[in-house]
Amino acid sequence: MPQPWISKKEKTKMRNRRRKKEKLGGREEVSTKKRKRDVDATSNEVPTSENLEPIQKDTNHDVTIPSTATNKEKGKLRKEARRKSRKEGRDENLLKFVDENGDEYIEEISKKEETGGKTESNINDESMHTDEFPPKKKKSKRVFPNINQLLAEAEVAKKVEEEEKKRKKYEDSISEEEKAKYVALDCEMVGIGAGGKQSALARVSVTDWNDNVIIDTFVQVPDRVTDFRTWVSGVRAKDIKMTNRNAMELNACRRKVGEILKNKILVGHSLKNDFAALMLDHPKSEIRDTAKYKPLMRATGKGGGKLRPRKLRDLVKEYIGLEIQKEGEAHTSVEDSQATMRLYKAVRDKWEKECAKAAAEKSGRKRRR
Repeated sequence: MPQPWISKKEKTKMRNRRRKKEKLGGREEVSTKKRKRDVDATSNEVPTSENLEPIQKDTNHDVTIPSTATNKEKGKLRKEARRKSRKEGRDENLLKFVDENGDEYIEEISKKEETGGKTESNINDESMHTDEFPPKKKKSKRVFPNINQLLAEAEVAKKVEEEEKKRKKYEDSISEEEKAKYVALDCEMVGIGAGGKQSALARVSVTDWNDNVIIDTFVQVPDRVTDFRTWVSGVRAKDIKMTNRNAMELNACRRKVGEILKNKILVGHSLKNDFAALMLDHPKSEIRDTAKYKPLMRATGKGGGKLRPRKLRDLVKEYIGLEIQKEGEAHTSVEDSQATMRLYKAVRDKWEKECAKAAAEKSGRKRRR
C-alpha cells in the first residue's frame, strides 16, 4: 500500500522536533501533552493542493500522486520528485508515478514533459526531416488584382485621357494674347503672435498660363515668428531671416507682386488669405478663385443648400488626375499655383461664359437705371 499523505506543515514540525532531539543528545524535550496535541491536529487536517508533496518509496521508486490535485499540480509534483531523485544520485527514469490505489498514471502531460512540450505529430514531422529530405518551404500566396478594380482604373484613365485631349484642343484655340492675361498666385504663411495664430507672409509665387515662374521668393518677416508651420509651408527659420539676402523685404515684395498683377486675370485658391498676407486687393471681375466657384464646391446642410469650398488637392486629383500636397510632404507655393492654373483651364470654358453672362446682366441693369 502507498504511504499516507502528511501535510507540509506537519512535516516541518516533525523535522524541527527531530533536529532538537539530535541537538539535545537523545533527550526528549517536547512534552507528551504537546506531542498529543500535534498528533490530533495531524489526523484532523484535510490535505489541500497547496500542501501536497509526493511520497517516494526507496524500494521500488513508487511516487504517489493524489487524485485531488490539478493537472498543473501533478506536473509540479512529478518535476519535484525527479529533481529530488537526481539530487540523491538515483536514476530518475526508474521513478513510477501511481495514484492512491497504486495504479500507474499514463497521461499525455507526462509524454509532453518528456518530449519538451512537443506533440506526437510534431515529433514524427521532425524525424522525417533530415539533410537528405529537408522540410518543404511554404509557398507564398500570389495576390492577384481585383478585375473590377482594374476595369474601374482603366475607365478612369481613359476618361482623364479624353478630357486631356479636349482641353488641349480647347487651349490651342485660345490666342497667345489671351493667355498672357492670366497669372496664378499662391502664398505660404508663418504664424506670429500668441500661439502663432496670426499669419504673416513668408513666401510668394506667381506663375503664368504655361506654368512658367514669374516670381518665387521668400519674404523677410520683421516680427517674431512663433510657429513656422514647416510641415505645411515648408518654410524654415533661415529662409526668412532679416539677414537672408535671398529673401525680399516685405514692402518691396508687395510692390513687385502688385506690378505683376496689374491688368491681369488672377487665378488662385482661397485668394482671400493671400490678399490678407500681401495686404493687397484686386478687382472682383478679374478674380478667378477656384475655392468660390460653385461647380467646384461641395454641398452641405439640409438638402445640400449650403456650399463649402473643397481642398485644392482633392479638386486637382478629380479634375486633372494630378497628385499634389502628398501626405507627409510640405506644400510648395509654385506647385500649388501651377496646379490651380491647370484646374482653372479644365473648367475655363463654362466659367468664362458664366462671367460674360453676369457682366451683361449687370450692364443691362445699369442702363435701365
